[in-house]
Amino acid sequence: MMKIAIVILNWNGQKLLQQFLPSVIQHSQGADIYVADNASTDNSIAFVKTNYPNIALIQNQTNGGYAKGYNDALKHVKADVYCLLNSDIEVTPNWLTPIINTFKTEANTSIIQPKILDFNNKAYFEYAGAAGGFIDKYGYPYCRGRIFDTIEKDHGQYNDTTEIFWATGACLFIRSNVYQQLNGLDEYFFAHMEEIDLCWRAKNLGHTIKYVGQSTIYHVGGATLKSTNPRKTFLNFRNSLITLTKNANGFVFGKIFVRLILDGAAAIKFLLQLKPLHMLAILKAHFSYYKQLPRVLKQRKAIKTKTKYYSTTSIVYDYFVCKKTEYRSL
Repeated sequence: MMKIAIVILNWNGQKLLQQFLPSVIQHSQGADIYVADNASTDNSIAFVKTNYPNIALIQNQTNGGYAKGYNDALKHVKADVYCLLNSDIEVTPNWLTPIINTFKTEANTSIIQPKILDFNNKAYFEYAGAAGGFIDKYGYPYCRGRIFDTIEKDHGQYNDTTEIFWATGACLFIRSNVYQQLNGLDEYFFAHMEEIDLCWRAKNLGHTIKYVGQSTIYHVGGATLKSTNPRKTFLNFRNSLITLTKNANGFVFGKIFVRLILDGAAAIKFLLQLKPLHMLAILKAHFSYYKQLPRVLKQRKAIKTKTKYYSTTSIVYDYFVCKKTEYRSL
């Protein structure tokens, strides 16, 4: 028997637990379910203890974000496979079965993501992960089913099982021994892009990452930090630069120079959209990245093997200039 541990990281999310925890319990027979609380100040802990006394509760002492939150919590979890599951996700009947079968039959498959649809518009894919993630030469992520803000309708076009480059942190299955081999998530990230960094490091070590389209979940998205928050813009841009610098093969500073130009264009776009705080967030992201560069270069040096990571040179060019808005058109 393969032991699965579903670990839901919570921070001030009592309402989300109340809404979504029942579906996880109902449809996850055979798996151990944990709620890992990131030092919430609401009534989350009391809610779980009162209403779900059989659910294992892990209480982190500080709110270290997604990365440290999971690193701390998983020290208390014994399982063959961890499922890192957001608190704003509704799962479906038998969602675990095709994922468990894939792990059992494919020894080198170390990380898996299911199909992720939008909870509020269930005919469409959800922004964070969709049908599996990829990355371009300059470190910009995109998905099957979602490129930038264009999201595809689900017509069954991604009901396959296929290799991908990264799996979303909204619902990420990973073998526990691989998580330990990678020393978990990079805690400096706090939140956003840390799962891409984790997957990239796994790929550099020769592990396979799969999307399993026979498993479906529904994700609200943005429940903790909304896209309108400049803090999210800061974390996405800074952490993307760090991820690229740590993991990319070849001459990385040529890629960073191109990123400087493209990120500058994004900042100008925000300014023209009358979103000056997001423009400033990009500037702050770059300054924060440069400040951390000596530490990041040490991490890069420690990664001995760096795999070829992209098939699309510039998703920015393809999307904004060539108007390729769907994955199949790339």
